[in-house]
Amino acid sequence: MICTTIQNKNAGEIAAILSSGKVEMAEIRLDNCKLSRDEIEDIFSGSDIPLVATCRISSLRTAMVESMECDRKTETKVLQVAESKLMTAIHAGAAYADIELDAPPMLSKRIRREATEYGTVLIRSFHDFSGADSIEGLKAVAEKCYAKGADIAKIAVTAVDGEDVGSRVLSLYDIFEPQRLIAFAMGETGTRTRIESLAKGAPFSYAALSDDDKAAPGQIPTEDMVREVYKGFRFVGEGSSPVNMPSSKSYAQRAIIAASLASGKSVLGGYTPCDDTDAAISAARALGAQVKVGISYNGAEKEKDGSSVEITGIGAHESCLSIKTLDTCESGLLTRLMLPLLSLLNKEDSFTVEGTGTLLRRPLKGVRQIMSSFGVNIENLESHSGSKGQSEDDVFVPLSSHGHLRSCDAVISGKDGSQLISGLAMALPLAGRDAEIRVTEPKSIPYVFMTADTMKLFGVKVWCDMEGGEEFRQSRDWNYCDALTLHVEGGQSYKSTAMMIEGDWSTAACFLVAGAVFGSVEVSGLDTKSLQADLSIMDILMEAGASISQDGEDDPKGNIHVRRAPLTPFDIDADNCPDLVPIAAVLAAFCEGESRISGIGRLSAKESDRTKAVFEMLEDLGVRVKYSADELRIKGLSLAHRILGDKMLHGGNFSSSHDHRMAMALAVASLGADSPVVIDDKECVAKSFPEFFSLFDSFSGRM
Repeated sequence: MICTTIQNKNAGEIAAILSSGKVEMAEIRLDNCKLSRDEIEDIFSGSDIPLVATCRISSLRTAMVESMECDRKTETKVLQVAESKLMTAIHAGAAYADIELDAPPMLSKRIRREATEYGTVLIRSFHDFSGADSIEGLKAVAEKCYAKGADIAKIAVTAVDGEDVGSRVLSLYDIFEPQRLIAFAMGETGTRTRIESLAKGAPFSYAALSDDDKAAPGQIPTEDMVREVYKGFRFVGEGSSPVNMPSSKSYAQRAIIAASLASGKSVLGGYTPCDDTDAAISAARALGAQVKVGISYNGAEKEKDGSSVEITGIGAHESCLSIKTLDTCESGLLTRLMLPLLSLLNKEDSFTVEGTGTLLRRPLKGVRQIMSSFGVNIENLESHSGSKGQSEDDVFVPLSSHGHLRSCDAVISGKDGSQLISGLAMALPLAGRDAEIRVTEPKSIPYVFMTADTMKLFGVKVWCDMEGGEEFRQSRDWNYCDALTLHVEGGQSYKSTAMMIEGDWSTAACFLVAGAVFGSVEVSGLDTKSLQADLSIMDILMEAGASISQDGEDDPKGNIHVRRAPLTPFDIDADNCPDLVPIAAVLAAFCEGESRISGIGRLSAKESDRTKAVFEMLEDLGVRVKYSADELRIKGLSLAHRILGDKMLHGGNFSSSHDHRMAMALAVASLGADSPVVIDDKECVAKSFPEFFSLFDSFSGRM
């Protein structure tokens, strides 16, 4: 990225520059901009672009002497002022803080401590205006920067002997991690190194506000540098309207089934249709519930799109169903929700479950073993011998279920996912006795809490306790949870309610990543206090260094803004958010350095063999990737590095593997490709969001 140095400006002038849309990040020279503490706070807290807080002690000393704020013997006051300015900026939200390598040790330690606490990236900078040392000398300087706490080492030396200096400085990128180094040559003969450093992988390089406002010899005006670096690349999102997210199909499916079990009329607002929620509505009608979608209702299988669903439930606690066959279409979640419910409520001793599409090829791992613990026998209706990754206990749709679900205490394995556990949680409160279920090796834990949250809205309670070691007790992080115990009180009944269905974080992840890599985006309709597992995309983006802000102080439903910032590698465990793996992989492709995505072992049983599909997608795009049983290691390059090095992603014909998450991730990847990315089955997005491509094309300017 290009960091514009702003110096000798007042607060109003700085604010105008930052809001002009002409700079993508900026360095605020606190040593020569006359700013009060309040003005510093306003600037660094109010900007949605990354800001570097820089305060050169020598420059500040000169300014204070000239203004008669101190004399040359009053060094203590200079240091106090420098510290105050940097601390104020850090506390206000500075993305980076720059302190010279030779700054006094106690000042350096205090700044480093505050930067760590507030999540500010610390730059230790070295400037030599007399010339340049040997490669060994420059290497020693960089090592000293890191030894003194630098997240990024900045080394700027003067080019007095032509290209040799430039090559020496740039050789540092072959020694150290490029994303942690900003190294270039000052002076006119070193001008090109400011651009070449980006081609080597530097997180950013400095530019002048204008030709008449250079902070160092050889700086290039921002406008010229943008032209040189990005070569006409078209960024997305700038000035566009907020992108409104569809409803979460995970919440919608749970709410539709809960409403169908309740007595009376429920209204689900914020509804947007998709294939999986259509399937849930069909299942609700099969149970005997009356369903109206949107304003108009014509009794057709697929009604006119609307913003609400009206469901008159069956009063399941009083009902006795007689269902011989249920079609769950292509929804694995719906299948696992309905199996326990029908096994409990159905007067028939047996029933069959049918489906379509990819569901017929996906093993329902663990279903047979878990359901048998509750007195239900699940059998295949067709032979699946030889299916990849199949064990003899795996079942597939179509299947048959025999026996009635009995409430009991049980210990079950959660290693194959949470969906059937959610189904049991929804069914067992309708049984006659209490139950306690201990889940070992739990996966996708947030989805269980999402189920419990939905049930609570319909007057039914399930209590969930998490267990874990010291690491879990300290962090309360899902990923460190060793076991989950559900306490279910029997004899409860679902009650009708009115509720709003949350916006979908899974879909939002694609737009948020697009903004973080290729420009900016404003997203509406989300809740940052959501229990949706894919809210984790915010943690991933923050770890990668994206610039994120939200409208409204402490408003979890305020619009979310994400824009480009220098992106660094991340390390995530996707065990609890498997749907994020494809889009996280695309993000990793544009993070300078190696990112790691673990916890992917279960992805082979998604709509596609998703681990294999992601690996093949990255290889076909030209991204360096290593694939093992439970992790992906992705070697990424920054957008500027890819453009300058002619290393953009490869276009061509791609398969979505009939997987909506893969198709959406490919759409985002296409923004950074050297030629069109043609997706073979774009229609597969209908599973979760039929309007995805029209919305994405509008956002990206491809209409």
